[in-house]
Amino acid sequence: MSTTTAETAPAADAPAAPRRPNAILAFCYAQPLGAAGLLVILVMGLAAIFADVIAPFEPEVIDFAAMLSAPSLEHPFGTDAFGRDILSRIIYGARTALTIGFLSSLIGCTLGGLLGIASAYFGGRADLIIQRFVDVMLSFPIIVLALVVVAVLGKAEVLGIDMNLVLAIAIPIIPRSSRVVRSAALSVRSMPYIDAARAGGYSAWHIITRHMAPNVLAPYLILLTAYIAQAILLEASLSFLGLGVSEPKPAWGLMLAGDSSNFYQEAPWMIIFPGLAISLAVFAFNLFGDSLRDWLDPKFRM
Repeated sequence: MSTTTAETAPAADAPAAPRRPNAILAFCYAQPLGAAGLLVILVMGLAAIFADVIAPFEPEVIDFAAMLSAPSLEHPFGTDAFGRDILSRIIYGARTALTIGFLSSLIGCTLGGLLGIASAYFGGRADLIIQRFVDVMLSFPIIVLALVVVAVLGKAEVLGIDMNLVLAIAIPIIPRSSRVVRSAALSVRSMPYIDAARAGGYSAWHIITRHMAPNVLAPYLILLTAYIAQAILLEASLSFLGLGVSEPKPAWGLMLAGDSSNFYQEAPWMIIFPGLAISLAVFAFNLFGDSLRDWLDPKFRM
C-alpha cells in the first residue's frame, strides 16, 4: 500500500517561482517624479520623430496674412512676425533640440568617460598631465568655452545637422564628465580582477574597455542624461546669440531671438511658448537624471 505525502507530491503542484518585476515598472513605482520626467521625454521624442505628421503647418512657410495672430483654434500658439505657426515650429524645434542635445552629450560623455578611465588606469605622470589639462578646461565657464569653439569652427552641416555646433557643445562636457568617471574608475582599478587581467598579459585597451568601462556604466548613464539637458540649454543659448541654428530652420533658442524681442508686448506668445518648451525639456531631463542616479546608486536602494 503506497501513500502520497507532501514530500512526494508532484512538482506540478508546487507554487511557481515569483516573477521578477519589470525594471521600467519598478523604476516608475520607486521614482514617480523620474517617471513623470521620462514621460515628458518620451512625448518630446515622439513629437520630434513624427513632426511631419503631428505639426498642423509647415514650419518654414510664410503667411503674411496671418502675421502676429493671437492663439486661436487654427493657431493654438499663435504665429510669429512672418505668419509662421509657432506650435509647428516648436514641434519641429524638438527634433533640433533633441538631436543636437543627444549627439553632443553622447560625444562629450563618451570621450570624457574614456579619458577619465584612462587617467585612473595609468595613474602616475599620465594621470597628472591629464588632470591638469582637465583643470584648465574646467576653469572656463561652459558657455564661454562653447562660444569660443563655435566661433573658431564656424558651421559645417552634415545631413542637416551642424556638426561643428555639436562639437562646440560636446567639448565643454568632456572635462566635466572625465572628472566624475575618473573618481568611479579609481575604485574599480584597485579590484583584484584588474590585477588578474594585468597578470594575464591583456593590453591596456582590453582592460579599459572590457573590465573597467562596464563597471562605471552607471555614472556614465547619469551624466549622459544630465548633460542632454545642459546641451539643449546651451544650443538654445547659442542660437539666441546667432551662433547656433540659423533661420529659417526651427529652433527654440532661435525663436526667442530677432523679432520676438521686438514684439514682446504686442505678441508675447512668441516668447512664452518657446521659453516654456526649453524649460520643460531641461526640467524633464534633470528630473529623470536625478531619479536615475537614486535608482542606480545602491546606497539609495537599501
